[in-house]
Amino acid sequence: MMLLPEICAWIEGTRVATAIRQSTWLFPTVETIHVLAIVIVVGSVTMLDLRLLGVASKDRSIREVHEEVLPWTWGAFAVAVVAGALLFSSAATKYYVNFPFRMKMLLLAIIGVNAGLFELRTYRRVAEADRGARVPASAKIAGAVGIVLWIGVVAFGRWIGFTK
Repeated sequence: MMLLPEICAWIEGTRVATAIRQSTWLFPTVETIHVLAIVIVVGSVTMLDLRLLGVASKDRSIREVHEEVLPWTWGAFAVAVVAGALLFSSAATKYYVNFPFRMKMLLLAIIGVNAGLFELRTYRRVAEADRGARVPASAKIAGAVGIVLWIGVVAFGRWIGFTK
């Protein structure tokens, strides 16, 4: 059975990882795609979170905002994951022990739990609410927590580049 550091070393030794690491243009290109995808993810999620907080789009129902932004969120998230995995592969053994990288991954996992709880419990109650209706505290908490967590993901993601 391989341990995680051994798996990271194997990933880092693949042809794709080596090409990304050795190329003068490949890493920055993939990183640019990753950053642009994250911008779309964070921007679209923040639109929904701000609606949940009653700060923006109050003239639209939560369902309208949710249905409009989620395809963008999931599409961009898929691109960010692929690009992020490619970036990780180029220096997997270094990223694996990197504190900001680990924190970013932890925050992404917590975001997944927050989003899952929102979708399974809270969204069903607020989706049918009329425009301008009072948003339940649980939805506001989910929105606020989401914004704070995504700020953390972006901050730790940026920090990774200075600690590699």
